[in-house]
Amino acid sequence: MDPIQKKNALRKLTYGLYIATARDAESVAGGTINWLSQASFEPPLIMAGIKRDSRLHQAIENSRAFAVHVVGKSQKNMATTFFKGAEETNGKLNGFAFAKGATGAPVLADPPAWFECRVLESFHRGDHTIFVCEVVEAGVRSEEEPLTIREAGFNYAG
Repeated sequence: MDPIQKKNALRKLTYGLYIATARDAESVAGGTINWLSQASFEPPLIMAGIKRDSRLHQAIENSRAFAVHVVGKSQKNMATTFFKGAEETNGKLNGFAFAKGATGAPVLADPPAWFECRVLESFHRGDHTIFVCEVVEAGVRSEEEPLTIREAGFNYAG
């Protein structure tokens, strides 16, 4: 397989930009993710690919729950802020207000939509884990359109 062709083909897949957050006994964790998809209507399931060497992955493994935030088209800066993880300072996560969600995960106040989920299964393959999760809480704060990875000028594939 030609590695350049593979990379270019995989970059044609469409992805949104999301911020995932979790809390375990150690601390809060977060990161910008894009490998996410709805997997079932009933029960409401999603699947998310999380990089295995990240603090976010560790917190999800430990807590078996996390929140996902849909990044709005005007929030590229927010997505960029979570590329390197998350830090809680002065009651904010990377400078953004949040509250404790139903699962214990931090729920950010600014994104247009969010949902919390509990991990049902996980598949450890390659450098990411695929978490299959049930959505247990959700909310919409605005009708702002979601930001896609392509619109933001980023790529994460190949």
